[in-house]
Amino acid sequence: MTVYFIGAGPGAADLITIRGRDLIRRCGYCLYAGSLVPPAIIKEAKEAVKIIDTAPLTLEEIMALIKEANAAGLDVARVHSGDPSLYGAIAEQIRALRPLGIAYEIIPGVTAFTAAAARLGIELTIPNRNQTVILTRTTMKATPMPEGETLATLSQSRALLVIHLSIRNLRTIMRTLTPYYGEDCPVIIAVRVGWEDEMFIHGNLNDIFAKVRQAKITRTALIFVGHSLTDTEDLNVSALYDAGHTHIFRHSKTPQETKALKAAQEIKPKGR
Repeated sequence: MTVYFIGAGPGAADLITIRGRDLIRRCGYCLYAGSLVPPAIIKEAKEAVKIIDTAPLTLEEIMALIKEANAAGLDVARVHSGDPSLYGAIAEQIRALRPLGIAYEIIPGVTAFTAAAARLGIELTIPNRNQTVILTRTTMKATPMPEGETLATLSQSRALLVIHLSIRNLRTIMRTLTPYYGEDCPVIIAVRVGWEDEMFIHGNLNDIFAKVRQAKITRTALIFVGHSLTDTEDLNVSALYDAGHTHIFRHSKTPQETKALKAAQEIKPKGR
C-alpha cells in the first residue's frame, strides 16, 4: 500500500501530469483538498472506494482515513493543488506515515507561479535584468516566518519576488518593498490561475493596492514583484542562442560554413 501525494496543478484539469491522473484513476482512496482541486480531476477517481474532501478535516482525521485504507490494502491518492512540495503541508503527513511503515511517493505538479508566467506569456529570468526568483510568503495567521526570511531581508537582493498566501497583507508588502524596488516597480497579481474566473491585475507598488481593493480580491492570489516584469526593447539577449557563443552542441562555424548559411537564408521560394 502506498500514499501518493499528487500535484493536481493550479486549476485547469488538463494541467495535471499523466502519471498523476493515472494514479487517481486506480487508487482505492482519493483524499483531496476540495477548495483548490478542480472537480474534473476528482471525477477521474471512478474506481475509488472512498472519495473525501479533506478541507474540513484535521491531520488526525486524515491519518485515520489513511490507516483505514492501509488495513484494506488500498493505495491512496492524496491530491493537492499545484505542486505538493510548495506550501502543501505534506511534511507533517509524511512524518505521521513513517512510524506506521506506510510507503509514500510524491508526484510533482505544475505550480501556480509557472502557470501564471505561461498565461502572461513572459519569461521570469531575463539576462542582466534578473536571474533569481524568490518564492516566499508573509506572516499572517499562519506560522511566523523564520528568522532571516523576512520580506525586508529578501528584498535586498532585488530579485523577482513571487509572494504566496499574502494578498490580505498587500498594503504592508507595498510599504516594505518600496524602499528597495521603487514605487514604480511593476506588480502583477495573479488570481485563481488556471480556473475559469482567472484574472491578472497589473500595476506598480504605488497603485496596486487600490486596484486589488477595487477588484475585491481577498484570496487565492499570487503577488509578482520585480523589474523583469516590464517588457521593454532594451532587454539583453541570452547568450544561449548567440552566434558568438559556442558550447558542446554548437561549435564555431568556419568562414565557409558561415557563407553557406547566409546564402541559404537568402534563397527565396519560387513564386514569391
